[in-house]
Parts: sequence; structure tokens; C-alpha cells
Amino acid sequence: MNGKFALVYMTAKDMEEAEKLREMLLQKRLVACVNITPTDSKYLWKGKIEGQKEVALLCKTRMDLVKKITSNVKEMHSYDSPCIIAMPIEEGSEDYLEWLGETLAE
Repeated sequence: MNGKFALVYMTAKDMEEAEKLREMLLQKRLVACVNITPTDSKYLWKGKIEGQKEVALLCKTRMDLVKKITSNVKEMHSYDSPCIIAMPIEEGSEDYLEWLGETLAE
């Protein structure tokens, strides 16, 4: 199972946008589960340290669905360059990973 599944991390401008993204991703079965949590972001932008309140989404999926997730999110997202990054899931609960595999789109 190594490398088959991924955790996709992304941010949204607010809870409303995050919930819309989550609903779309679940409806299309591109993700099996999405956790949403408020976050306080600090980042470098055009040479300055900027910051704002955002909402983080942690999406559980398969690695081969990451490009579809990225293109679907970019179509809906309010940011020009939204943070969407994928990390392979190397290990985890076998029961959970089995459920994850059964739940996602083919």
C-alpha cells in the first residue's frame, strides 16, 4: 500500500469556501474524508511577512486522484494560487486504509 494513498492539505479563505470545497470533493468521490480546522497563517508575499485567518482542509484520498482534486479546487477557489499539496501516506491503520480505498472513485 505504500504510496497508494495521500493526504492533501489545502487552505481556504473562510469556512464557507472550505465547506463548499469539501462538499464538491466528497460528491465527486475524489476524497473519502475531509477535516476542516481554522488556522492562523503567516507567509512571505512579495518580500513581506503577511498573515491572515484561513481554514485548513485535510483530505484523505488516493495519490492518483491528486491532479483531479487540484484542477477541481482551482476552478472553485477564490485564490489565484491556492495552497494544494499532497503527501503520501506510507503507513496507517489497515482497516482505515481499506475503507479509504473502497470509498473513493475508480
